[in-house]
Amino acid sequence: MLDVQNLPSPTEERWKYTNLPRAVGDVASYAVEAPREIVIHKNSGWTGGNLEEIVWTGVDGALQNPRLKIVLEEGAQLTLIERHNGAGRYWKNMASEIELGRGAVLNHVRLQEDGSEGVLTDMAHLSMGRDSVYNGFTLNIGGALVRHDVHAVLSGENGECSYNGINLLNGAQHVDTTILMEHMAARCRSNQFYRSVLDGKARGVFQGKVHVHEGAQKTDGYQLSNAILLSPDAEMDTKPELEIYADDVKCSHGATTGQLDEEPLFYLRSRGLNAAEARFLLMQAFVDEVVDKIVDEGVRAEVSEKVEGWLKGAL
Repeated sequence: MLDVQNLPSPTEERWKYTNLPRAVGDVASYAVEAPREIVIHKNSGWTGGNLEEIVWTGVDGALQNPRLKIVLEEGAQLTLIERHNGAGRYWKNMASEIELGRGAVLNHVRLQEDGSEGVLTDMAHLSMGRDSVYNGFTLNIGGALVRHDVHAVLSGENGECSYNGINLLNGAQHVDTTILMEHMAARCRSNQFYRSVLDGKARGVFQGKVHVHEGAQKTDGYQLSNAILLSPDAEMDTKPELEIYADDVKCSHGATTGQLDEEPLFYLRSRGLNAAEARFLLMQAFVDEVVDKIVDEGVRAEVSEKVEGWLKGAL
């Protein structure tokens, strides 16, 4: 959670693409709500009734400081859906803490559909034990300014951590995803895979870093950010990083930003599709690669429906 009296500045390297003080304005103008805290604790081996949902709703004029703590003990499994919404001008200043014991599995989906004036900052810390698995997915559709700041620590051998997401933005929306994957133990795997479609004057930011500590041999770390700009005024800032202090690793990163490819558009048009249909199919195929990584079938279907609705509205 951020200190509301000492906000980060764009002069700081990790915040150089995002001007939070300008977005939130005068902090004193908000009505501060009592902190809301949700704790989810699953005992060793727990697998029953493993789908839970949380709704975080922004309230006009409010500064909210919600906290989420998730503890999965050894062998526990859970699918969690977080839904973000709201109306009016507000700031959700959130903190999330996740602890996964040995062999625990968390499938974590965030559906961010905040109001057009809402600000969301989510400072998340993830601690992973041996053989644990974290499957994270975020869909960003709403919000005026959103910052997801993730610090994942793979401290037990053979852990696997994935942060995947889709940004569908228009108008003057600004979404910043900043991820630090710290590989502390051997034979761990991490994946960061984000795709963005930006229209209007929207701005997307992806800062992904893989830090492989000394002794974390056999690390497999992967980062990829791809963006399609539908407007000449849209912007995507990408900063992938690797910091490696072990000599037996496999790490890679990549990033692309561009417009829809004219060649496949021409091909689809030659097969009888009109321009809007051809653009829709290309954009849908672009984001579906990330949607397909959602583990829960029902959640995957819901996300597909939301994505389809947004893409059709962008035509």
